[in-house]
Amino acid sequence: MNTFENFNWLNKSQTNYNNGELVIYAPEKIDFFCNNGAIAEEGITPESLHNAPFYYTEVNGDFVMQVQVSHDFKDTYDSASIMVMKDLNVWAKACFEKTDFDTHAVVSVVTNHTSDDANGCNIDGNEAWLQVARVGNSFAFHYSTDAENFYMMRFYNLPVDETIKVGLVAQAPQGKGGDRHYKNFSLQNKTVKNIRMGK
Repeated sequence: MNTFENFNWLNKSQTNYNNGELVIYAPEKIDFFCNNGAIAEEGITPESLHNAPFYYTEVNGDFVMQVQVSHDFKDTYDSASIMVMKDLNVWAKACFEKTDFDTHAVVSVVTNHTSDDANGCNIDGNEAWLQVARVGNSFAFHYSTDAENFYMMRFYNLPVDETIKVGLVAQAPQGKGGDRHYKNFSLQNKTVKNIRMGK
Protein backbone atom coordinates (compact mmCIF):
# COMPACT_ATOMS: atom_id res chain seq x y z
CA MET A 1 0.00 0.00 0.00
CA ASN A 2 1.46 3.36 -1.06
CA THR A 3 -1.59 5.54 -0.49
CA PHE A 4 -3.80 6.45 2.44
CA GLU A 5 -6.85 4.46 1.36
CA ASN A 6 -8.82 2.95 4.25
CA PHE A 7 -7.27 5.32 6.81
CA ASN A 8 -9.30 6.67 9.73
CA TRP A 9 -8.88 9.29 12.44
CA LEU A 10 -8.38 9.27 16.14
CA ASN A 11 -8.46 12.98 17.05
CA LYS A 12 -9.17 14.31 13.56
CA SER A 13 -7.16 17.27 12.30
CA GLN A 14 -6.73 19.36 9.17
CA THR A 15 -4.88 17.74 6.28
CA ASN A 16 -3.62 18.57 2.83
CA TYR A 17 -2.56 15.96 0.28
CA ASN A 18 -0.65 17.05 -2.81
CA ASN A 19 1.84 15.30 -5.13
CA GLY A 20 2.20 12.33 -2.80
CA GLU A 21 2.84 14.40 0.33
CA LEU A 22 0.42 14.38 3.24
CA VAL A 23 0.47 17.36 5.59
CA ILE A 24 -1.21 16.94 8.98
CA TYR A 25 -1.72 19.98 11.19
CA ALA A 26 -0.69 19.48 14.83
CA PRO A 27 -2.81 21.72 17.10
CA GLU A 28 -1.16 23.19 20.18
CA LYS A 29 -0.69 21.19 23.39
CA ILE A 30 -1.38 17.75 21.90
CA ASP A 31 0.49 14.46 22.41
CA PHE A 32 0.33 10.77 23.22
CA PHE A 33 1.99 10.12 26.58
CA CYS A 34 0.97 8.22 29.74
CA ASN A 35 2.95 9.83 32.55
CA ASN A 36 4.50 7.38 35.00
CA GLY A 37 4.00 9.75 37.93
CA ALA A 38 7.53 11.17 38.11
CA ILE A 39 7.65 14.86 39.03
CA ALA A 40 10.79 16.96 38.67
CA GLU A 41 11.63 20.26 40.35
CA GLU A 42 13.07 21.56 37.08
CA GLY A 43 12.44 20.86 33.44
CA ILE A 44 9.31 19.75 31.65
CA THR A 45 7.30 16.93 33.17
CA PRO A 46 5.12 15.34 30.49
CA GLU A 47 1.40 15.34 31.10
CA SER A 48 -0.78 12.33 30.34
CA LEU A 49 -2.35 13.14 26.98
CA HIS A 50 -4.15 11.15 24.30
CA ASN A 51 -5.23 14.01 22.06
CA ALA A 52 -2.75 14.15 19.16
CA PRO A 53 -4.07 13.53 15.63
CA PHE A 54 -3.51 9.86 14.72
CA TYR A 55 -4.21 8.94 11.09
CA TYR A 56 -4.26 5.17 10.95
CA THR A 57 -5.30 2.00 9.22
CA GLU A 58 -5.83 -1.44 10.73
CA VAL A 59 -3.25 -4.06 9.82
CA ASN A 60 -3.50 -7.80 10.41
CA GLY A 61 -0.31 -9.74 11.10
CA ASP A 62 3.28 -8.88 10.23
CA PHE A 63 4.13 -5.74 8.26
CA VAL A 64 6.68 -3.04 7.48
CA MET A 65 5.68 0.62 7.31
CA GLN A 66 8.00 3.48 6.38
CA VAL A 67 7.61 7.16 5.61
CA GLN A 68 9.74 10.26 5.12
CA VAL A 69 8.90 12.95 7.69
CA SER A 70 9.76 16.61 8.21
CA HIS A 71 8.66 19.73 10.08
CA ASP A 72 10.08 23.06 11.20
CA PHE A 73 11.17 22.17 14.77
CA LYS A 74 9.77 25.30 16.42
CA ASP A 75 9.03 24.14 19.95
CA THR A 76 10.24 21.47 22.39
CA TYR A 77 8.77 18.01 21.65
CA ASP A 78 7.37 19.08 18.26
CA SER A 79 7.40 15.92 16.18
CA ALA A 80 6.30 14.09 13.08
CA SER A 81 5.79 10.52 14.27
CA ILE A 82 4.63 7.02 13.43
CA MET A 83 2.68 4.81 15.83
CA VAL A 84 1.38 1.30 16.44
CA MET A 85 -1.56 0.90 18.81
CA LYS A 86 -3.71 -1.73 20.46
CA ASP A 87 -5.66 0.82 22.52
CA LEU A 88 -5.01 3.98 24.55
CA ASN A 89 -3.09 1.96 27.16
CA VAL A 90 -0.88 -0.11 24.82
CA TRP A 91 0.98 1.61 21.99
CA ALA A 92 4.39 2.76 20.78
CA LYS A 93 5.64 5.63 18.64
CA ALA A 94 8.80 6.66 16.84
CA CYS A 95 9.31 10.41 16.51
CA PHE A 96 11.53 12.84 14.65
CA GLU A 97 11.47 15.42 17.38
CA LYS A 98 12.88 18.65 18.72
CA THR A 99 14.19 17.43 22.07
CA ASP A 100 14.54 19.24 25.37
CA PHE A 101 18.30 19.24 24.62
CA ASP A 102 17.50 21.46 21.59
CA THR A 103 18.50 18.76 19.12
CA HIS A 104 16.72 17.16 16.17
CA ALA A 105 16.60 13.48 17.15
CA VAL A 106 14.84 10.20 16.61
CA VAL A 107 12.93 9.45 19.81
CA SER A 108 10.89 6.41 20.84
CA VAL A 109 8.16 5.90 23.41
CA VAL A 110 6.80 2.48 24.36
CA THR A 111 3.64 2.41 26.47
CA ASN A 112 2.08 -0.43 28.42
CA HIS A 113 -0.20 1.63 30.68
CA THR A 114 2.74 3.94 31.45
CA SER A 115 5.15 5.48 28.97
CA ASP A 116 8.91 5.45 28.83
CA ASP A 117 10.88 7.97 26.76
CA ALA A 118 14.15 7.25 24.95
CA ASN A 119 16.15 9.74 22.90
CA GLY A 120 18.05 8.21 20.00
CA CYS A 121 20.54 9.64 17.53
CA ASN A 122 20.71 13.33 16.72
CA ILE A 123 20.19 14.13 13.04
CA ASP A 124 21.28 17.20 11.11
CA GLY A 125 18.49 18.85 9.18
CA ASN A 126 14.70 18.73 9.28
CA GLU A 127 14.04 15.52 7.34
CA ALA A 128 14.38 11.80 8.11
CA TRP A 129 12.83 8.42 7.38
CA LEU A 130 11.01 6.41 10.05
CA GLN A 131 10.16 2.72 9.83
CA VAL A 132 8.37 0.15 11.98
CA ALA A 133 8.45 -3.62 11.46
CA ARG A 134 6.29 -6.23 13.19
CA VAL A 135 6.93 -9.96 13.62
CA GLY A 136 4.36 -11.50 15.95
CA ASN A 137 4.28 -9.39 19.10
CA SER A 138 7.82 -8.12 18.48
CA PHE A 139 8.40 -4.71 16.92
CA ALA A 140 11.36 -2.61 15.84
CA PHE A 141 11.65 1.07 15.00
CA HIS A 142 14.28 2.15 12.47
CA TYR A 143 15.48 5.47 11.06
CA SER A 144 17.35 6.56 7.95
CA THR A 145 18.69 9.75 6.41
CA ASP A 146 18.98 8.40 2.87
CA ALA A 147 16.11 5.86 2.48
CA GLU A 148 18.73 3.18 1.81
CA ASN A 149 20.46 2.48 5.11
CA PHE A 150 18.09 1.96 8.05
CA TYR A 151 19.36 1.67 11.63
CA MET A 152 17.55 0.26 14.64
CA MET A 153 16.43 2.78 17.22
CA ARG A 154 14.27 0.45 19.36
CA PHE A 155 13.40 -3.26 19.63
CA TYR A 156 10.48 -4.10 21.93
CA ASN A 157 7.45 -6.29 22.56
CA LEU A 158 3.82 -5.32 23.10
CA PRO A 159 0.84 -7.40 24.28
CA VAL A 160 -1.22 -6.73 21.14
CA ASP A 161 -3.87 -8.50 19.09
CA GLU A 162 -3.43 -9.90 15.59
CA THR A 163 -4.97 -6.71 14.18
CA ILE A 164 -3.66 -3.32 15.36
CA LYS A 165 -3.82 0.33 14.38
CA VAL A 166 -0.81 1.60 12.42
CA GLY A 167 -0.22 5.12 11.16
CA LEU A 168 0.99 8.69 11.51
CA VAL A 169 0.95 11.08 14.48
CA ALA A 170 1.40 14.87 14.53
CA GLN A 171 2.36 16.22 17.95
CA ALA A 172 3.06 19.54 19.66
CA PRO A 173 2.95 18.94 23.44
CA GLN A 174 4.46 22.25 24.55
CA GLY A 175 4.23 24.50 21.53
CA LYS A 176 1.73 26.34 19.39
CA GLY A 177 1.44 23.61 16.77
CA GLY A 178 2.16 23.51 13.07
CA ASP A 179 2.34 21.36 9.95
CA ARG A 180 3.90 17.90 9.93
CA HIS A 181 4.91 16.49 6.52
CA TYR A 182 4.77 12.83 5.43
CA LYS A 183 5.81 11.56 2.00
CA ASN A 184 7.13 8.43 0.26
CA PHE A 185 4.77 6.36 2.41
CA SER A 186 4.65 2.58 2.08
CA LEU A 187 2.97 -0.19 4.06
CA GLN A 188 3.61 -3.84 3.20
CA ASN A 189 2.19 -7.00 4.72
CA LYS A 190 5.37 -9.06 4.99
CA THR A 191 7.59 -10.75 7.55
CA VAL A 192 11.15 -9.47 7.73
CA LYS A 193 13.91 -12.06 8.16
CA ASN A 194 15.82 -9.93 10.70
CA ILE A 195 13.61 -7.58 12.71
CA ARG A 196 16.60 -5.76 14.25
CA MET A 197 17.82 -4.94 10.75
CA GLY A 198 14.30 -4.30 9.52
CA LYS A 199 14.68 -6.44 6.40
